[in-house]
Amino acid sequence: MSASPETVAIIGAGTIGASWAALFLANGMNVQIYDLSENTRHTVHTFLTRAWPALRDLVSDAPEAPPIERAMFFDSPEEAVSGASFIQESTPEVLDQKHHVLSRIEQAMDPLAVVASSASGLTLSQMQQGMRHPGRLVLGHPFNPPHLIPLVELYANERTDPDALLLAQALYISCGKTPITLKREVPGHVANRLQAALWREAVHLVVSGVASLEDVDKAVSAGPGLRWATAGPSMIFNLGAGHAGIGTFCERFGSSFHRWWDDLGDPRLDQVTVTALSAGLAQAAKGNSIADLEASRDRRLIALMKVLDGRYVLG
Repeated sequence: MSASPETVAIIGAGTIGASWAALFLANGMNVQIYDLSENTRHTVHTFLTRAWPALRDLVSDAPEAPPIERAMFFDSPEEAVSGASFIQESTPEVLDQKHHVLSRIEQAMDPLAVVASSASGLTLSQMQQGMRHPGRLVLGHPFNPPHLIPLVELYANERTDPDALLLAQALYISCGKTPITLKREVPGHVANRLQAALWREAVHLVVSGVASLEDVDKAVSAGPGLRWATAGPSMIFNLGAGHAGIGTFCERFGSSFHRWWDDLGDPRLDQVTVTALSAGLAQAAKGNSIADLEASRDRRLIALMKVLDGRYVLG
């Protein structure tokens, strides 16, 4: 079967895969889905029902109801990738499992199709070891939830076909995503490393008794988090010295940053720390369930993306 530009495959339909499926369906694509779970159809349908109001808000021409008829389910990855021009792989991050499913995919996929892996912890070079012909595999790591957060991190290396990254980038942009491209491979890619650095210090501030978890979270969401929604940290600091720019900012505040960097904590996620975080989060949740907190997060994300000049309205 020849590849169709309107057909994409989802291999692995857990939280990330189902979110990708929702985004692709909202943008008019046919989606072919495979997952090991016997409850995949129910799980994806439930996710689509929950996610669709947000997607209707963000995707200008999304249908009123989830187009269930364009979500097709298959019993094997080989069947799911047949006829797809793009394959989003989101199986569990166990290297042997990745190698197994990628080897099955490449036997049945169209030779010109692109496979993009959602992997956050594994690297492209590790995953390529599971393929005889790895040229069609790229990294396509989203930020959770993919159907709302625009960021997707792309990476290709010397074993990747020259056109594969460009094709993945074009498809993501057509769905309203904001791709960035890594220049070299590092564990955790870019965004996860940035949030890991911030969270490390947030955890340190909590467990060392500087402030409560709720107040540390507020210090981000009501302060720098708002500025970072408009521009990244370097650009924000570039504006921090008025018209003088980053050179003057570093001259004025460099010694302060050096002192702060030298004093940053190095906590471990041991049982004592996890207990402290759990207690702090229970207090911060104020009795709201995880589902309630997710819904609140999504409403705020949508409102924020709409305010930012329509820059992140999908589709």
